[in-house]
Amino acid sequence: MSRLTHVASGPYAPPVPARVLTAVSADGARLHVEVHGPEGAPAVVLAHGWTCSTAFWAAQIRDLAADHRVIAYDQRGHGRSPASPACSTDALADDLEAVLLATLAPGEKAVVAGHSMGGMTVMAASARPAFRAHAAAVLLCSTGSSRLVAESTVLPLGAGRLRSGLTRRVLGSSLPLGPVTPVARRILKYATMGAGSAPGMIEACARIVHACPRRVRRAWGGVLALLDLDHGVRELRVPTEVIAGTADRLTPPVHAAALAAALPNCLGVTELPGLGHMTPVEAPEVVTGRIRTLVTTYTQVKEGA
Repeated sequence: MSRLTHVASGPYAPPVPARVLTAVSADGARLHVEVHGPEGAPAVVLAHGWTCSTAFWAAQIRDLAADHRVIAYDQRGHGRSPASPACSTDALADDLEAVLLATLAPGEKAVVAGHSMGGMTVMAASARPAFRAHAAAVLLCSTGSSRLVAESTVLPLGAGRLRSGLTRRVLGSSLPLGPVTPVARRILKYATMGAGSAPGMIEACARIVHACPRRVRRAWGGVLALLDLDHGVRELRVPTEVIAGTADRLTPPVHAAALAAALPNCLGVTELPGLGHMTPVEAPEVVTGRIRTLVTTYTQVKEGA
């Protein structure tokens, strides 16, 4: 499991959950799940991305938990969820199904938001029975369904075999990230965040990412390098909104456009000028606001209905 070196105070510190439980996936993998907010409130499920943890959603949890039941979980090998030898998109889908079944009542609907690999988790689970039974609407943040290596612009090279090959090696690297130093912050900011990101945002993201064990980072990086979930996008039938940063080097806006074109029920794409890959941290009000709107529109029963 990770070293959990997230920030301990301030706006990026993760709130204390109302309760904690363990969801057990199809292969026996155990997943750390947190529930925030009042029981009986409209439900929101948050799936974080590669090398992150529930701490990544601190801003959304803090805001939404006032009047929503917010369910956040650590992907296998991340945060407090133990690592597993099974690393695949099917495992991601199994895990999301396990979380939904462990936390939602039969027939209960939730808005599901996924960032980066969390969005890919949603795509992987789109045709699963538990997902279709419980997902009312989806928010996809800074994600893509395929061609991640080919489209990445983290390495300042022209598109082609050289850039793709080097990008694949970076994703599959097991080199330790080491402590969070000024150099490490600059590297992380360049690769994942917009030029105007505040120091506190950078520090919070760096601590979360550096806490991910390198073997876990390498294993899931290999999955991302070969990702092909285009079929999952076509099966994602619930109302779905897409958010992308225009300066995202990991999943550039071309991915958002491809998602919008393929989704059966796309509500639109919101492009955030100058922002990078970490949109829930870089633009917390926007992401939280979109989740609130989806909850109000698609999960709350209207009077007279």
